Amino acid sequence: MSKRNASKYKLDRRMGENIWGRPKSAVNRRSYGPGQHGQRRKSKVSDYGIQLRAKQKLKGYYGEVTEKQFKRTYQEAAQMKGDTGQNLIGLLEQRLDMVVYRCKFAPTIFSARQVVSHGHIYVNGVKCNIASRRVRPGDVISLGKKAQDMALIAEAQSLAERDIPEYVAPDGTDKATFVRVPTLDEVPYPVKMEPNLVVEFYSR
Repeated sequence: MSKRNASKYKLDRRMGENIWGRPKSAVNRRSYGPGQHGQRRKSKVSDYGIQLRAKQKLKGYYGEVTEKQFKRTYQEAAQMKGDTGQNLIGLLEQRLDMVVYRCKFAPTIFSARQVVSHGHIYVNGVKCNIASRRVRPGDVISLGKKAQDMALIAEAQSLAERDIPEYVAPDGTDKATFVRVPTLDEVPYPVKMEPNLVVEFYSR
């Protein structure tokens, strides 16, 4: 399992954007980067730098997926028919931890991964603790009995800063169906994501 040990909001400050749309983000108070040199005047960024930044932002949004996992996902998207950028977003949104997050079964993508790895999530009635598992259209995601009473789940469902997207159909507070693979326009990113730049980065 990939685990982010560094401060989550340090990524926000490095990017200068609140990439998860969270009210606690340091960017809401100061938009410059972390460290003693964070307020230096920014130099012109090269094309490579712009592409790298887009890749780091997208990868970081999905709970700091490892570079190996992310590149493998890109390679799979590139082999599929259609637009590679759209395919990449679709594959990332099909991750079980991401679907759990979209269902509002967890307040953050990081806690969604934890809920999955601790065995609180069922896919079509079968317990699954693999966060990177690919969810298919029509799959039903549900909470285990213990999870239904967890404070973390109650906190997630009361969050006002995000809504359940249309490609996830909730059934009560403990069950939801993954309806379809979304397009880029359907994914409720708090900031602009540019998968086309990610494609350019990997296809150099």
